[in-house]
Amino acid sequence: QVQLVDSGGGLVQTGGSLRLSCAASGRTFNSYTMGWFRQAPGKQRELVAAITRTYAEYYADSGKGRFTISRDNAKNTVYLQINSLKPEDTGFYYCAAPAPPVVSGPYDYWGQGAQVTVSS
Repeated sequence: QVQLVDSGGGLVQTGGSLRLSCAASGRTFNSYTMGWFRQAPGKQRELVAAITRTYAEYYADSGKGRFTISRDNAKNTVYLQINSLKPEDTGFYYCAAPAPPVVSGPYDYWGQGAQVTVSS
């Protein structure tokens, strides 16, 4: 099992940047695919980025060119850098890990979420 703790959310102006962090417990972090999900107000939670144990990256169309996912296995941490923030990026961001190490999941382990609000 793995426990996840999200941090780094906040209030940002349109066009700004922020970096979300997700600290994981457990000695097998480097074997997990890690994903970031976003749940916008009134919408379903969606996968916006993922990174495999071999550092392959996946991005939803909404984040291509603006989102960068990375991982530091020495620190058991995964990051999501978001640049050129838009109001539609507003929502709760959750890191998650699937028990089978594939981007498509299902995702079994979840962080508590970090609120991101982008002001126009």
